[in-house]
Amino acid sequence: MYICSLKPNVLNMAKSTSFFYCKNCGNQSATWLGKCPACGSWNSYEEEVVHREDKQKGKSSPQFNKPIPKKINEISLEQTVRISTTYSEFDHVLGGGIVPGSLILLGGEPGIGKSTLLLQTALSLQDFPVLYISGEESDSQLKMRAERISSSINKECYILTETNTQEIFKHIEQLQPKLVIVDSIQTMQSGLIDSASGSISQIKECAAEFQHLCKTGGFPVVLIGHITKDGTIAGPKILEHIVDTVLQFEGDQHYGYRIVRCIKNRFGSTSELGIFEMHSNGLREITNPSEILIASRDENFSGNTIAAIMEGNRPMMIETQALVSSAVYGTPQRSATGFDLRRMNMLLAVLEKRCGFKLGAKDVFLNMAGGFHIEDPAINLSIMASILSSAVDIAVDSKTCFAGEMGLSGEVRPVSRIEQRISEAEKLGFNRIFFSKYNMKGLDPKKIKIKLCPVGKIEEMMRQLFE
Repeated sequence: MYICSLKPNVLNMAKSTSFFYCKNCGNQSATWLGKCPACGSWNSYEEEVVHREDKQKGKSSPQFNKPIPKKINEISLEQTVRISTTYSEFDHVLGGGIVPGSLILLGGEPGIGKSTLLLQTALSLQDFPVLYISGEESDSQLKMRAERISSSINKECYILTETNTQEIFKHIEQLQPKLVIVDSIQTMQSGLIDSASGSISQIKECAAEFQHLCKTGGFPVVLIGHITKDGTIAGPKILEHIVDTVLQFEGDQHYGYRIVRCIKNRFGSTSELGIFEMHSNGLREITNPSEILIASRDENFSGNTIAAIMEGNRPMMIETQALVSSAVYGTPQRSATGFDLRRMNMLLAVLEKRCGFKLGAKDVFLNMAGGFHIEDPAINLSIMASILSSAVDIAVDSKTCFAGEMGLSGEVRPVSRIEQRISEAEKLGFNRIFFSKYNMKGLDPKKIKIKLCPVGKIEEMMRQLFE
């Protein structure tokens, strides 16, 4: 009798299924694997107990427009009107604005300003229905932040503090917003899967539901995503494959500058970036970053040079600072802030081999002004000039800039878009620019007001600078 009384309860209990997911790519396996067959990473499988509810019982995402098969010749191309965020820097990164029906993922470190940027965008769209969904803050906290960062508040901005996706979809059906912001995807939880929020299965399911929502509804959805300690977006890699656009919000918290960098964009270029500055009342866009990245000073100092770099499709002038001093503790120190230390060691080896500078017993410190991390190889020439300037303790003229990549044999290699770099230097009042002589092809010196200094080797630049 005792056993029989338990049988109905056992039959009615929900049966849980255990799966193993790769935390890097989201690949699923029934058993634990030491090496992921999809991405090749080791020890990346984690166990999750998943129970899927019957989708007939729970309501899935709303179906606004049921798609039907169409012949490709019958599909009409309509001019898509992008939604402007009212911030030219943000629109520039997105390729001209937000595309209706797109799914956008914005990732960044905690406290960098992701929620502030999107809340400012929601408040600045006057008379535009926006639904801001928060799973991390209460409505009163968001109200306090809104009053601090914006003087004019969008009357059509709705705040919803909810983490259950089925409840969220009910409110979306009622409000019919034109833009949905989710803060954050890691806090969302679908009732169709019985697992903890933030797990790989939950992130995959919630992202798929929001993708289905925006594609059928025709309105864009912006997801805020957390990142790991390695700087990658937390969750499976499939999250970045699902979305249409992936944006990285980065910057040094000790500096006020923030960069929105495009990693993936199905509707625009991936080489764009936008620059903002953090203030007490929110983020302010910077349309001309070169003016703030070049320090204004009364006199020239040794070790300081200006580089003409390209960040995406935008030319920028940035100051490089180098300090060369005698090693006190025997072993010389090498330190680089905002630049790859291995690349700096390579440039130091070229200086020793080709120019005869004995830097093996010297401490070398390198810094990029403004807290930016520069990857453009055109900054190599400026770095070598700043190291030489500090080594001989002779200042380089502040009206001189550099744009060139260094080869291992000491040659100055050409860089891309030299015309844009020269034009930016002209606009900011520089007198001369050093670059590779192989970039002279196609240039018309008569149309350029700035003095051109083409060089072929590092020795030529050194003679012209310190003669």
